[in-house]
Amino acid sequence: MKVTLIPVTPFQQNSSLLVCEATGRAAVVDPGGDLDVIQGEIARQNVSVEKVFLTHGHIDHCAGAKTLASRYDVPIEGPHPDERFWLDKLPDQSTRFGFPAAEAFEPDRWLQNGETVQFGDEILEVYHCPGHTPGHVVFFSRAHRLALVGDVLFAGSIGRTDFPRGNHADLVRSIREKLWPLGDDVTFVPGHGPTSTFGAERRTNPYVCDGVEA
Repeated sequence: MKVTLIPVTPFQQNSSLLVCEATGRAAVVDPGGDLDVIQGEIARQNVSVEKVFLTHGHIDHCAGAKTLASRYDVPIEGPHPDERFWLDKLPDQSTRFGFPAAEAFEPDRWLQNGETVQFGDEILEVYHCPGHTPGHVVFFSRAHRLALVGDVLFAGSIGRTDFPRGNHADLVRSIREKLWPLGDDVTFVPGHGPTSTFGAERRTNPYVCDGVEA
């Protein structure tokens, strides 16, 4: 699986283009905006988009999802149903953060913990990881030891929990009980900033490293 990070929006959110190299089929994760940039990369790689995956409903991660899915006539999968709260608030979010007007929408498929999503021959496991938002999900490729974690975890930090329905204790629990068991060798793509590994964060992240109390 080939992974290309495409920073979008003024928040420099990491949208990801995932490509199944065996089939040339692709999925776009968290297309928050700058769709011309995302579409340019899709065209450059000459791949066929099959799905749009969403980790959560904050505007920098999902504002462009409906438009992009319509352009390629593909379904939107994710996040968890508890994220309806944020998707319904997209018009308010666009006004608050100075984004182009965004309409509320519902994904074609809500995702539950323990389910899988697929594009081409690639299969991603779904983990419901609330805390940053109530319905946040993480996508994990067991075959490639790669996780797309949205705003749950960052290199050296964790997601904010001061937004409505955020919960710090839930976030820490999600990281320690859902992500750490996947293995220290797992590389993760965060919603913002550089990639890291779960092992590196367990050793050095001041918010969730081993030995630090929740």
